[in-house]
Amino acid sequence: MKLPCSLYCTMLSLMLLGTGSLLLLLVHLQDLSNAVPHQPSGLHVLVSPRRPAEDLMTKTETEEAAVKFKVPSDLLMDEDSPLVVVTRQSVTKRHRKLLLKSSFAASSATATVEQQQSLKMQQLVRTQESRRRLLKDVCAKYHPGVREQQVSWQQVSRIYVEDQFRLLYCEVPKVSCSNWKRVLMVLGGSKASTQDIPHDAAHYGNHLRRLDSYNSSGIASRLSSYTKVLFVREPFERLVSAFRDKFESPNSYYHPVFGRPIISRYRANATRTALRTGAGVTFREFIQYLLDVHRPVGMDIHWEPVSQLCNPCLLQYNFIGKFERLEEEANFLLQRIGAPKNLTFPSFKDRNPLAERTSSKITQGYFSQLSSAERQKTFDFYYVDYLMFNYPKPFKDLH
Repeated sequence: MKLPCSLYCTMLSLMLLGTGSLLLLLVHLQDLSNAVPHQPSGLHVLVSPRRPAEDLMTKTETEEAAVKFKVPSDLLMDEDSPLVVVTRQSVTKRHRKLLLKSSFAASSATATVEQQQSLKMQQLVRTQESRRRLLKDVCAKYHPGVREQQVSWQQVSRIYVEDQFRLLYCEVPKVSCSNWKRVLMVLGGSKASTQDIPHDAAHYGNHLRRLDSYNSSGIASRLSSYTKVLFVREPFERLVSAFRDKFESPNSYYHPVFGRPIISRYRANATRTALRTGAGVTFREFIQYLLDVHRPVGMDIHWEPVSQLCNPCLLQYNFIGKFERLEEEANFLLQRIGAPKNLTFPSFKDRNPLAERTSSKITQGYFSQLSSAERQKTFDFYYVDYLMFNYPKPFKDLH
């Protein structure tokens, strides 16, 4: 059947139009397909610094990622960084850095404490070396040849012996000798704690042996093999401490034995009460007695110069401590000899505990009562002690 020409042309036009629309539709769909980005498998999220992490990851996803990578979930949120790429590799590396940083900080803090302790120990060792060297030089200058002399019982009469820890301690009154005796008693095993030893027990019931109680071979062997310890104090300060303790406080021994002859000799118009009791000795009267070559009563260990009391030039002490750094240096010594770790040097004051400790300020006050000539003579009296133990002149006008 032959179609009319007009109808045939119309149908051909519609077919061409449909095919073109279909082609246009296919092209459009292909463009849309190319516009959609390809999403790879795995977690790879870009977090903008202006948007919270929760906007890009749900709480559940964040927790799962934290468990998966074994890091706290808050490490997945960092708004201080311009861009954070949260992947398995990057989180692990960052976490490792943080762990290393915290571990380094902790180890550094530990190392710092250990370094400080080590430096402190080294400084204490150097201090001892310096003190021994100075003592040796002063002895060579002022007491040459003394080391070749034979040691007498009298020269070691103030030295206490602790055989278990091989320690020799020279007693210097007013340099915490009561506490040192307590320490020796604990080291020897007669007492468990320094806190349990009263003052009188430390001095009169301590059962400690002195070096002069051994025979000559016992003395010689201990002097050659034991650690010999000496603790000293600024001479003027030690002197004032002794005066305050023995003459300003009630004392049944020093008032009658020293006080009465001192008052009788150096006080004009003394009262009968003062002459009878010996109480009330002034510091100037005490200094007059000390400097008098014809003393009405003899010398006492509480104010005798250490250079005479402990014979440091002859005995060559291994350890020379100072009262001004007492606890630090005493505990250092205890550590060096291997004392029990729970034994530390006691700091309590059991003689006149309510009285203020004698300080440099208090000492200056007492010596200001004297004339410059009296101060100079007192300084001369302790001159060797000042040299041996490197104490500076306590007054500028001294020479």
